[in-house]
This record gives sequence, structure tokens and C-alpha cells, in this order.
Amino acid sequence: MPKKTKSIKVSDKAKAWNRKKDPGIYKTESIPIRNTILIVCEGQTEQLYFESFPVLSLQVKCINLKGQSKTKLVESTQSIIESLVDKKYDEVWCVFDMDVKQGQKEFSDFDNAIVKANSLGYKVAYSNDSFELWFFLHYSYTDTKNLRGYYYEELSKRFNINYVEQGKQYSFCQKLYKVLLEDKGSSQTHAIERAKKIFEVNKHLPFHKQNPVTKVYELVEKLNENSRR
Repeated sequence: MPKKTKSIKVSDKAKAWNRKKDPGIYKTESIPIRNTILIVCEGQTEQLYFESFPVLSLQVKCINLKGQSKTKLVESTQSIIESLVDKKYDEVWCVFDMDVKQGQKEFSDFDNAIVKANSLGYKVAYSNDSFELWFFLHYSYTDTKNLRGYYYEELSKRFNINYVEQGKQYSFCQKLYKVLLEDKGSSQTHAIERAKKIFEVNKHLPFHKQNPVTKVYELVEKLNENSRR
């Protein structure tokens, strides 16, 4: 005996319970790429750290220009932008720090690079004296003028490694974002709060005298706004 089938009124076909779900449509497909940003930095640590952010609605291109003067880094960024024919970035970020031990020559280069980048419309996530200050702020606050050696020593204790010898290696840099995220003693939220606090204290000073300071928190906030939750 043939199996009975349930008849459906024509007017019912459009109702929700009679429509099949399309398994090929996922939530991520409904989130458009709203902006594209270019991050130009001077080291492997910075590049791999920023590339680790789980951005969803933001397209990020991170370029490591390796060691060079800060002004040269900005000029190289300008050359990269001008060489693009079919590509335009909504935001351009330059990321660099200042080595206090280099003296007056470094001070001038640092200040001039920030001024030039701003004049070109680029954002600058600068740190003084070291990019590693940003990592340190995940654990503790400081308003002392420390040199990078101090942060290297403190991070060596936190990570249980020799930061100078192992912290700069590709394998460790690649997992550093995750290490900071999963360490119970680390807090990115507190790092942002602490970085904002020390910037407010020092922002009236010339750039090279803003020590300690790190504007990395601004770039981190930008990436977080477009990250998976």
C-alpha cells in the first residue's frame, strides 16, 4: 500500500517551517570585510604578534622591514603605498621603538619619523624605550624610565626562558600572542589601561622624552574591534 503524503497548501509553502535551511550559508559569510590596514614594523616580534590577532572583519597586511632608521621606515612605507596601483589601505600603521642608548642621533630620528608619518596620514604605534614594554604591561604597571634590558629580564622570569636568546626566536614569537592570552597572570585589558595611563602622564613631552610610553595599545584596540569574540 503506497505511503500517504501530507498535502501542503500553496499559501503554506512560503512559511518558515516548510522552507529548507541552506547548509552552505554560515554566519561568517554575512560579515563583510569593512576595512583593510597595512602594518609596517621593524622586527619579527612585532610582525608575528600582530599577525596572530584573530581578526574577522578586517584585512591585515603586516610587513617586517627589519632593522633600519625610523625615518627610513616611514619613507619605505610611503614607497610601498605609492607603488600600489590597484590596492588602497584604509589605515596605515608604522610600528617602531627607540633605543635610548643610541643617543642624540636616535632622538632626532625618532621624533622626525613620528612627525613625518603623521603628516602623511599614517598612525604610529611607537614605544620608548622598547616594544617589549607593551608585553611587560600585561603583568605590571611602571612609570620608571627603564631601558629594554629591564623588560627582557622581567619577561624572562614571566615566560621562564632567556628572553634575549629564546624570546626573539621565530617559534616563540609565533606563539607569543597565545602565551599572553592564556597566562593567568597576564591581562591585555590591564595592559591597555596601564599604557593609556602612562601616555597621559608623558604626552606633553617631546616624543623621545616620553619614557616610558607605548602607543601599541591603540593598534591593539583597532585589531580587537574587528576580532572574533
